[in-house]
Amino acid sequence: MARETGNAGNARLTESGLPIEPVYGPDALRGWDPAEKLGEPGVYPYTRGVYPTMYTGRPWTMRQYAGFGTAVESNARYKQLIANGTMGLSVAFDLPTQMGHDSDAPIAHGEVGKVGVAIDSIEDMRVLFDGIPLGEVSTSMTINAPAAVLLLLYQLVAEEQGVPAAKLTGTIQNDVLKEYIARGTYIFPPKPSLRLIADIFRYCKAEMPRWNTISISGYHMAEAGATPAQEIAFTLADGIEYVRTAVAAGMDVDDFAPRLSFFFVARTTILEEVAKFRAARRIWARVMKEEFGAENPKSMMLRFHTQTAGVQLTAQQPEVNLVRVAIQGLGAVLGGTQSLHTNSYDEAIALPTDKSARLALRTQQVLAYETDVTATVDPFAGSYVVESLTDEVEAAALELMAKVEELGGAVAAIERGYQKSEIERSAYRIAQETDSGERVVVGVNRFQLDEEEPYEPLKVDPAIEVQQAERLARLRAERDQAAVDGALAELRKAAEGSDNVLYPMKEALRAKATVGEVCDTLRGVWGVHTPADAF
Repeated sequence: MARETGNAGNARLTESGLPIEPVYGPDALRGWDPAEKLGEPGVYPYTRGVYPTMYTGRPWTMRQYAGFGTAVESNARYKQLIANGTMGLSVAFDLPTQMGHDSDAPIAHGEVGKVGVAIDSIEDMRVLFDGIPLGEVSTSMTINAPAAVLLLLYQLVAEEQGVPAAKLTGTIQNDVLKEYIARGTYIFPPKPSLRLIADIFRYCKAEMPRWNTISISGYHMAEAGATPAQEIAFTLADGIEYVRTAVAAGMDVDDFAPRLSFFFVARTTILEEVAKFRAARRIWARVMKEEFGAENPKSMMLRFHTQTAGVQLTAQQPEVNLVRVAIQGLGAVLGGTQSLHTNSYDEAIALPTDKSARLALRTQQVLAYETDVTATVDPFAGSYVVESLTDEVEAAALELMAKVEELGGAVAAIERGYQKSEIERSAYRIAQETDSGERVVVGVNRFQLDEEEPYEPLKVDPAIEVQQAERLARLRAERDQAAVDGALAELRKAAEGSDNVLYPMKEALRAKATVGEVCDTLRGVWGVHTPADAF
C-alpha cells in the first residue's frame, strides 16, 4: 500500500527510516482491505494475533531471564521468582557454557559464572533445578551452539524427578545463524550446525513433542543495531533457512513447524514496534503457506517471546530505565507477544539485584492486572497510523528478504557478510544521531545530572571459578571413565555418519561426560568456525 506523504516535510522518521506523519486520516488507508490485511484474531494471516482470544482468557507467560554464578545461587533466584509469580523460567548461561567449554578450561578463565550460570555436567543441572517441579514449569534456555547438550541434561534431570519427556514444556534458543550475524557464540561451521539443528527437530518430535525446538532470534540483531525492518527481515530469512534444512533432511513441514518460535526485542518506539510484530506475523504466515505448502494452521503461526531492549538501558540515572521498560513491555503486549521478559533497571550496570528483578516482574503484573489492555483483542486494529506503519515495515522487510534470497539464502548471505554489514551501518547511524543530540537519550545527552547517585551493583564472587574446577575434578575422579570413553566414542561415530547424534549424546551425559567433553568430541569431527573461514 502506497500512502500519500503530503506532510513529509514535517515528518519524523521511524527507527527503520520510514516517515511517520504528524496526522493520519482515512486517506492513509485508501484502498486498504481489512479482510485481506487483518482477518480475524487467530485466523490466517494472523495480523491480529495467533489466538482468537489472546489475553482476554489469560495473560502472556511472564518470564524472567536469570542465571549467575553457581547453580546453587541461580536455583535460589528461580525459587524467589516463582514465589513472586513468575510463570516461566529463562536460563542465562555463562560464556564458557555458551561456547561449549568446561569451567576449568584455560579459555574459560575469568568468565566463569559472570553473565550466567556455569553448567559443566549433569551434577550442575541437578543443582540448578533442585526442588523445582519440571513437569509444572516452562523453561526457556538461552543457548545456541551447545543447545542439544543442555536440552538433554534438562531431560535427564526431569527423568530423575519422574517427569516423562513428553510432559516437558519450554524452549531452547538453538539459533546459530544469528550468532554468525550478530553475537558470536558459535562453535561449528554452518553446515554441521544446521545438521545438528535438524537432529534436534527429529529428536524432539519423537521424544519431547511439547518442546519448542528453536527460538529464531531477532533480539540480538536489534541489540547489535538492527532496525525493526532489518530485525524481522533477517530473522525470518534465518527461519526460512531452518525450514529448508529440515525439509531437505526428509521432514514434513507440518511435523516440525508448529514447534518453531521466535524471539524479538521491544523498543520504546511503541507504534513502530506494534507494527513490526503485526508485519512479522503476516509475512511468516504467507511464507509458510505459499512457499512450504504448510496445511496445519499452527505451522503458519508466528509465536514469539519478547524481551525489552537492553541496549536502550542507560547506566546514567538507572531508575529512568523503569519507565523505559514499562513502555517497552506495553509495546510488546499491544503487539501480541506470547511471553515477555522485562529487563531490570540496573542491568546496564551489572547483574540485577533481587529487588530490581522483582520490580521488573511487577511491571508485567501491573500491565496484566491493572490496565485494560487485556480486556480486548488487538486494541490497535484499524488504527490509521499503525495499519499504515504495518504495511510499510512489511514492505521494507520484504525488500531486505528479497536481497537475502538474491544472494542465495541466509547462509550464503551470511558468508558474504550482508546482514552483518547492514546492521553495522544502522548501528553507526544510531551512534552518530546520539552523539549529535538528534536522537534524545534522557540522562545521557539531555536532562543529565551534575552528579550521579551512588549505586551498589551485584557482584559475582571470583572464587566461583575455583569451586567449579574442584567440582569437575571430583566428578572426573569418581565417575566410570570407561563408560564415559565408550559413550563419547559412540557420539563420535554418529557425528562421522548420518545417525542422530542426540541419542548417543544423551548416554554420554548420563555417564557424566562434561559439556566441554561432548562439544570437544564434535569439534574433533566437525571442526570449528572462525570468521576468517567465510566472512
